[in-house]
Amino acid sequence: MGKEKWLLCPVCGNKTRLRLRVDTILINFPLYCPKCRQETLITVQQLNMSIIREPDAQTQSR
Repeated sequence: MGKEKWLLCPVCGNKTRLRLRVDTILINFPLYCPKCRQETLITVQQLNMSIIREPDAQTQSR
């Protein structure tokens, strides 16, 4: 289990404050980057990160 890596920000590519192990699983995790101050919703399984894109809010028409 010795393999670990830093979780990188998907926006600017810098290190965040989190380290991941091979057996770490994150689902719908709000990742905050202290450098670019962006929050991104991600899912991580076996050190593979995927970004969750939420649809923009639509205005209601009458």
